[in-house]
Amino acid sequence: MIDVRWQKLADVLVYHSVRVQPGERVLIEAFDMPPDFVALLMRTIHAAGGEAIADIKQTPVLRALYQNASEEQIRFIAGLERARMEGVQGYIGLRGAPNYAEMSDIPHKQMQLVRQHWWVPVHQEVRVPKTKWVVLRWPTPGMAQAANMSTEAFEEFYFRVCTLDYAQMARAVEPLVELMQRTREVRIVGPGTDLRFSIEGIGVVPCTGERNIPDGECFTAPVRDSVEGTITINTNSVYEGNLYRNIQFTLRKGKIVEATCADDGDRPGAGNPRKLNAILDSDEGARYIGEWSLGFNPHIRYPMNDTLFDEKIAGSFHFTPGNAYGEADNGNRSQIHWDLVVIQRPEFGGGEIYFDGTLIRKDGQFTLPQLQALNYT
Repeated sequence: MIDVRWQKLADVLVYHSVRVQPGERVLIEAFDMPPDFVALLMRTIHAAGGEAIADIKQTPVLRALYQNASEEQIRFIAGLERARMEGVQGYIGLRGAPNYAEMSDIPHKQMQLVRQHWWVPVHQEVRVPKTKWVVLRWPTPGMAQAANMSTEAFEEFYFRVCTLDYAQMARAVEPLVELMQRTREVRIVGPGTDLRFSIEGIGVVPCTGERNIPDGECFTAPVRDSVEGTITINTNSVYEGNLYRNIQFTLRKGKIVEATCADDGDRPGAGNPRKLNAILDSDEGARYIGEWSLGFNPHIRYPMNDTLFDEKIAGSFHFTPGNAYGEADNGNRSQIHWDLVVIQRPEFGGGEIYFDGTLIRKDGQFTLPQLQALNYT
């Protein structure tokens, strides 16, 4: 018997996120997913009049590929995947990987091949700008453990937060969009953080279930060379299977000129300053900021080492070294796009955000009357 929560989630993905229309082809890229849910999602796409294409992937198989693939091999695979991506109108990316550190022992140069010759031409150049897409995780015991919850309690949390009323959220975020569109300079202060940058002339994008599930953010990007100051990231972050703690950046004229983090040595799955700087040296754009976003999902309060959840935390913002999105484009281009989350609620040290000198959020709560509907209490 199919879990009724599965159908509700499938309906959100098909009718709200991707908005499938009759005759449209939709690619489902499913990593380590229950086949019954993939089949249910295919049936839901067909019920909407679309044509579902399913691609089933397994993380251990990809790990073996990434470890040994040549550049020519990666380019060949990417060519096939790009041609398929160019032939679809919608994309749903599902990830159920039970072990976030599965890729942690793949050499950096191999991951760089994958990013540069597979991820960029297929996803950055085709999927993101040219399809209606949405990505999400699938609840696993590993995710429940990272959230310090039982598997059953985490599943209840997962389906509640992923299927909330996104239409109501879309209405509530409209005043924030209008305010950000009028704003020239942003200042952020908090423990270990004092940043200034301009967002003048950059697009503003509300995110209410159309691209990510769960959702709840509003993003733009700094003018590329405008960022000045320091930032301390107070949540852990997993990148390419390695866990980074206590990341700190110093920026001058938009560029990260100093980057440090906790040194957990070279053991598998651990980040360290050398690995951090190797990522930032992947290309020129990796040391510039491609996105800045305010998070406000009322149900997500604490980090769990999963970016799709952590970047939506109520009272948070994220700051992103790397590639900018076309809808909020500051011109920065990179194979990297790494969302790093700072939570500003009191239990995480607090903090303030100013727009053109006016306080708009303090300790994670919006202060202006027109933004109160986005607060988490």
